[in-house]
Amino acid sequence: MQTSVNPPRMVCKCLRQGVVGRPVRPQNLQRLQSRSALGARLARRVNVVVAEGFTAPPVSETKKKFLELYPTPVPAIYSGVLQELIVQQHFIRYNKAYHYDPIFAMGVTSAFDQILEDLGDEGQVLFEAYIESLGEDPKQYRSDSKALEEACSGLEGISSLVPSDGESTPVSEIVSKVAAQVKEGNFHYNKFFAIGLFRLLELTGVKEPQALGTLVESMGVKQDAVNRDLKMYKNVLSKLSAGKELMEEIMAREKKKAAERAAEKAAKAEAEAKSETETKAEATTESAEA
Repeated sequence: MQTSVNPPRMVCKCLRQGVVGRPVRPQNLQRLQSRSALGARLARRVNVVVAEGFTAPPVSETKKKFLELYPTPVPAIYSGVLQELIVQQHFIRYNKAYHYDPIFAMGVTSAFDQILEDLGDEGQVLFEAYIESLGEDPKQYRSDSKALEEACSGLEGISSLVPSDGESTPVSEIVSKVAAQVKEGNFHYNKFFAIGLFRLLELTGVKEPQALGTLVESMGVKQDAVNRDLKMYKNVLSKLSAGKELMEEIMAREKKKAAERAAEKAAKAEAEAKSETETKAEATTESAEA
């Protein structure tokens, strides 16, 4: 894999000078410096691409690696969804136009956190095996997702996400880079990227129905594809939730049946013990009379 790093633009043209020449207040200077450093860190994560001449491994090899890294049987309710995700991300990962970026990373981690939320720490172990089976670093995914969440902290409104001629933010810097890749025809859209976009809106508290369209349009990504993938993802979560509820109902019924069987067994044992005591008492009485 080769990595291409482009020097990030500054969060603003000068940290000590406003966009229109007004001095920045001292209490805001530290915040802007922090955003600049964070923006630079996130920008370095963009443009990780598949090297020329690289031969992608077959899906079967990725699945094999995953099973080697996570030999523990995956709970049945998650197995089907996980297998589908592995296949989908395999083809995303080894597409010649693949570009890793923080928005994509946030989409992947958000999806896994929601799908595997009931597994606790075991879910993180499973996530690490999943990412490593694709030849990538799960720590990088987590680190970049966290950094992007921090970058969204304090941002408000769709204007803080969309590139503009005014003051930029670490997030709008990333969006701008993606827009450039789309314009150059060097961007491979995928459903995890769509989930990452939706997560950006959540983190910045943007709830306007048209906000997603504005964000997508600023990058040149097809909104129909984004809407479709988000709808499919929502359906997956709904089915998973329904499956969990069904499993809970089944477990509750089995628990109730087990309790009833235990109660019947205890009652039977008590009745037998009582009958045996009465029989012994009768035998004692007859012996005494004799």
